[in-house]
Amino acid sequence: MNTFFIEFRDPLFSIIIFFTIIFVITFFSYWWGRYKKNEHSKQLGKFLQQFKALPSQNELQVLIRDGGLSEKSWLLLASSYYKNGDYERCIEIYNEILRAGSKSNAREIMFLLGKTYFKAGFLERAKNIFLEILKKNPRTPEALHYLLLVYEYMKDYKSALEVLEPLDEMKEDVVLESAYLHALILLSSNDLLKEEKAKKLLEIYKESHHLAYLVFDYLFKTDPQLAWKNIDSSQSELLTELFWRCDPKDLDLDIITNNGYLRELYSARGDIALAKSSRVFEVDVLINLKGRVNATLNFEYMCDTCKSTFPFVFHRCNSCHTIDSARVEYTLSKDYIKEFDEESNSFQ
Repeated sequence: MNTFFIEFRDPLFSIIIFFTIIFVITFFSYWWGRYKKNEHSKQLGKFLQQFKALPSQNELQVLIRDGGLSEKSWLLLASSYYKNGDYERCIEIYNEILRAGSKSNAREIMFLLGKTYFKAGFLERAKNIFLEILKKNPRTPEALHYLLLVYEYMKDYKSALEVLEPLDEMKEDVVLESAYLHALILLSSNDLLKEEKAKKLLEIYKESHHLAYLVFDYLFKTDPQLAWKNIDSSQSELLTELFWRCDPKDLDLDIITNNGYLRELYSARGDIALAKSSRVFEVDVLINLKGRVNATLNFEYMCDTCKSTFPFVFHRCNSCHTIDSARVEYTLSKDYIKEFDEESNSFQ
């Protein structure tokens, strides 16, 4: 019997018991942690599942009326949907707040609804919303600006011009907007000859000193000689893509020779050899390559106001709606057109 108790007093036995207890505690702690983590994941999944499908119309009414969520919370949720491009859910929330929510913020919510309709491409609905706002609150510049955009996107330029009148009365700067809309009216007109359009567009440009790309794009397509005759050297960089795409037979070498930037550009293209370098890196590379590599210039355009970048020229920024804010950006790429022409010639 004494020998049995001696074994319990053996130090090695105590160490074994100690580590056994540690192992058991660690084992149960690990699996308990795994269990809690899985339970937490399930609860989180159930919670997030509620937001995958928007509540029904009746559920929204109950939540808004009974205070399940505050109106401010619903507006924040709608704003997040708007930023993520989920305009359908955003529109449903705004509509239900207008039906079931308080009327104190109705005008602001109607404006947000109209803005969402516009962004989603429902122009007729957006127009009706903004007209309803202006019927009750005619001196609302934000609604007027968006109504102008709606008319412009619908190509109803005359109605857009009418919107400028109340904005002008409210001391808003509408000079550039007016010039832009008049230019769009000219371009869309089927009653004027090309020569008349070109003349009137030049008048708009010389009067406003804006819309250079819009005007000269049309001139280079219809009357390159008139375009070169009226070219504004201060706009040379903005018009780079037009110069680069210009047919060699339409070039005015006298004007090119007297313009430093154009000398560089057409030396890079290979039409002349009057420049040895350029302050524009991409143009300088092409000048120094001297046609040894099949490369060309490509163009992107950045909005000076909001810094959004687009792969094509724009006259009104799609992001911030600023007119004539494009700035050209250069990139080098392989000249696939030239390569295709060379391959076609090799088969002949």
